[in-house]
Amino acid sequence: MADATHQTDTETSRQLRELAAAHGVGTMFHGWDGVERSVPDSTLRGVLAALGVPAAGPDEMRRSLHETRLAPWRRLLPPVVVGRQGRETLVFVHVPHGSQVRVWIEAEDGSRHEAAQRDNWDQPVDVDGVLTGRATFALPEDLPLGWHTLFADAQGTLANCPLVVTPRRLGTTEALAGRQNWGLTAQLYSVRSSRSWGIGDLADLADLAAVSGQEGAGFVLVNPLHAAEPRPPVEDSPYLPTTRRFFNPLYLRVEEIPESGYLDPAGQAEVQQLAVQQRSANSSAGLLDRNSSYAAKLAALELVFAVPRGPARARSFAEFCAEQGQGLDDFALWCALAEKLPPEAPEWTTAASAPDTPYCTEQRALLADRIDFHRWMQWCCDRQLEAAQRSARESGMEIGVIHDLAVGVKRAGADAWSLASVLARDVTVGAPPDVFNQQGQDWTQPPWHPGRLAESGYAPYRDMLRTVLRHAGGIRVDHILGLFRLWWIPAGAGPEQGTYVYYDHEALIGILALEAQRAGAVVIGEDLGVFEPWVRDYLGERGIFGTSILWFEHDADGPIPPERYRQQCLTSVNTHDLPPTAGYLAGEHVTLRESLGLLQRPVDEEHAQAAAEQEAVLALVRERGLLPAAKSPGAVRDVPATVQALYAFTALAPSSLLGVALVDAVGETRTQNQPGTSSTQYPNWCVPLAGPDGPVLLDELPDHPGFRSLAGTVRMALHSGAHAKEQMSTE
Repeated sequence: MADATHQTDTETSRQLRELAAAHGVGTMFHGWDGVERSVPDSTLRGVLAALGVPAAGPDEMRRSLHETRLAPWRRLLPPVVVGRQGRETLVFVHVPHGSQVRVWIEAEDGSRHEAAQRDNWDQPVDVDGVLTGRATFALPEDLPLGWHTLFADAQGTLANCPLVVTPRRLGTTEALAGRQNWGLTAQLYSVRSSRSWGIGDLADLADLAAVSGQEGAGFVLVNPLHAAEPRPPVEDSPYLPTTRRFFNPLYLRVEEIPESGYLDPAGQAEVQQLAVQQRSANSSAGLLDRNSSYAAKLAALELVFAVPRGPARARSFAEFCAEQGQGLDDFALWCALAEKLPPEAPEWTTAASAPDTPYCTEQRALLADRIDFHRWMQWCCDRQLEAAQRSARESGMEIGVIHDLAVGVKRAGADAWSLASVLARDVTVGAPPDVFNQQGQDWTQPPWHPGRLAESGYAPYRDMLRTVLRHAGGIRVDHILGLFRLWWIPAGAGPEQGTYVYYDHEALIGILALEAQRAGAVVIGEDLGVFEPWVRDYLGERGIFGTSILWFEHDADGPIPPERYRQQCLTSVNTHDLPPTAGYLAGEHVTLRESLGLLQRPVDEEHAQAAAEQEAVLALVRERGLLPAAKSPGAVRDVPATVQALYAFTALAPSSLLGVALVDAVGETRTQNQPGTSSTQYPNWCVPLAGPDGPVLLDELPDHPGFRSLAGTVRMALHSGAHAKEQMSTE
């Protein structure tokens, strides 16, 4: 009896794994230690349930497998087709067996292109009592880039679907080949000036771009600027936004909005008083207070919003709203609703559960003024983002502002509400245990549902990219590996109990490249962590830059020399998930993790390993003559000189992009973010820019010794490298 039960359980598990694999759900994975692990059946069931795939028992799984196999045969055309320019794209068309079918394309520019039928010897399939055949069509290889429509006519039965033609390789990457740009990496909210309202803003970004551009920088890379909650309290993490499509009005500089100059005397006095109150925080090295700053800005913005706009400004606002369309309208409605309904209000799951409910339709009229206010703030953000990019280019930057794209959004935010149809429920995304966090991470974000996103024609993904790239010279995609696979964690499970769910990376990377090409922007993929070996090769083939961090570039023999770094890459000494370099050299990352209980072995062992890893890198730096030989094993380091030497070392790499962390330029040591922790454990994303002597304001940067020295070191190192290459090429 026991043997029969075991045999049944084994067969059920086999069916479950077959069903999971059919839906792109991983049943095995390799951890950061290289060990292969099997995914528990409970995890597979939880993930399949989130995908909407019944898998309760053997009979249900058999039916689900049958439905999965028949699904593509039930439709004339697929939900969407994504191909590459210059490469043959084949499309399967399903029709009653023996029927004639024609396929053609109507391009964005109105031109028409015929598709050629190819031989297909697949056997017909019985689909709900209809013998159905599969025809194969080849799309023309010379189709223009863009978003087109594919049509099929099967003897009077018509169907169409989006057709996306993406670049074979991102052209902006090709344009940067053969030379190097360095740029600042900064957390914008932490970079304050004497005019800030306690938080770095978009006017500060314009000035930061101008200052660094004058020092020879080619770009400035900032944290995600996505919108948080519409009123305080707001989320501190820029990587946990309410939406990835729209921007955070917290970053607005009130005085830069033209209508602020037309406030009446009482209004001007009130705005000035609010500004003075917030500016007092700029002189403090204490933690940032987003709530105070945002509350003051909202009060001021409401006054400015009430000032009539002139005809030209009114037309510009109307054109912006029309261009952003329903997406902006729904976001503004969510903001207006969120101002009156707390997150736990029952209406969010009943009357206000979606933008098109009768209740929400009624609220659009009742809250029309508040909706217009939130649309107006997005327009103001758009205008100031445009000014920041213009400042960057006018300062001599080749690339300009590079925006950061977060992995996902909050479960109770605007995107989760308006895009619920293309997001998966009852799961969150995160990361398995790794070197950053040995207990794994749960980022509490709902993932794209792969099938439903495809059914939407990838429109929500495209619209998000277009808004972020609208006034950008580039985009950094945080955890770009998530466009290949994401670590899904079923509700109620720990991060170590998740599994990978695979996405159509050809579509997602292709659309990313297409939208970047149209915007004239570069794309940087944060490709650190656990990934399959072919992924980096694929990204390189598509013209997507990778990411290299000095401390992580090693092979089995230890740190690799800089000449072996990737050319198509953003290379830097550190990342925001580590302490600034001065703090890293002091072992602050180990001390912090130990204090938070994140280590799984004795702290002395961690410190010893960290010191050994650092020494291995520093030995390479000394070999290149960038640092003097160590006087003794325990000798005190000249930290500023060591930091500069490390950056000069990265300049020896062939990488097209070199990142210089602003925190390293001013001597900051505090950690900005400790992955896998909450605000109750560590004040992530709340540390202002400061150095050994206190806060560093943007006003001080042009004459700041550390900033000028580090910028000069990198500039000279790149110049020397370019000169050496030129000499070698002429010999």
